[in-house]
Amino acid sequence: MVKASRRPVSGVLLFDKATGLSSNQALQQIKRLYRAEKTGHTGTLDPLASGLLPLMFGEATKFAADLIDADKTYEATVRLGFVSTTGDAEGQIEPVEGADPAKLTEKEVRGVCQQFLGEVAQTPPMFSALKKDGKPLYEYARQGIELERAERTIAIHRLDVMFLKHHACGTELFTELGIEVCCSKGTYVRTLAEDLAKALGTGGYLTALRRTAIGGLHTGQALGVDQLQSMDGQFDRLDAVLKPVDSLLTSLPAMLLQLDLAKRFLHGQRLALPPAGETPGRVRVYAVQNNMTQGGQPTFLGTGNLETDGKGALLRPERLIQVTL
Repeated sequence: MVKASRRPVSGVLLFDKATGLSSNQALQQIKRLYRAEKTGHTGTLDPLASGLLPLMFGEATKFAADLIDADKTYEATVRLGFVSTTGDAEGQIEPVEGADPAKLTEKEVRGVCQQFLGEVAQTPPMFSALKKDGKPLYEYARQGIELERAERTIAIHRLDVMFLKHHACGTELFTELGIEVCCSKGTYVRTLAEDLAKALGTGGYLTALRRTAIGGLHTGQALGVDQLQSMDGQFDRLDAVLKPVDSLLTSLPAMLLQLDLAKRFLHGQRLALPPAGETPGRVRVYAVQNNMTQGGQPTFLGTGNLETDGKGALLRPERLIQVTL
């Protein structure tokens, strides 16, 4: 059997992952479709969760860390009045005695949500991929072992109520709360849902979780597996839906270099530059090509660190991509 040859593809695919797949399973599925040489993903999503999973190809894999550090936005559905051993629908579910979430009003819930804004301490759940002695915590949890976990500081930038619904199913009454949260890296939405439910005087667990944004990237720009599979074997179409490598770095200021300086930068040389009022810090760097006056675009080179002292500036290469000028 002849093994299909791999292609040197570079770019970013905004993939809309369905529930039931791990992030790595989704990556391998799309890697086979593209026949790509080098791939990676960032911002792991649990199989229970759906939504935005950026997949990196080729040179884009060098900048995956920039998305790991970016803020994320999620939409979550929380069932109130019950608790789960895992914090989600996959665990053992038990009702909370004495809790009556049916009495909650949306105004009350919004008021409690305000208490979670800003920097807060959060203890990672046992059912997580964090490792202890080289083994994920969820493996200990499945054996009934509870380990001590250090609190971490996270930031909740926004926590909005999307809906509050009280349901009657036969003799059973239950309440669903829909929230949208914009948060820093390292935030466990399952834990946030549990903590919010406790603050409301009841229990709660996640029944659905969808990531809608990472930094400036959104699910509105993302494609699902069915859309991509409809292009199977049509590499021109598949490559056309990839975003450029620098789409991962839009939060960084851009710096343009003339061709001679750009070539030196690509060779890893530090560049002494005249002062131009730039703010020191990380920058994305581009080469100004000769054809730009005819509508050409600057060529992305990578990232650098800019230092200034009032007399001039020094640009140090950080991560460079393979490009021909």
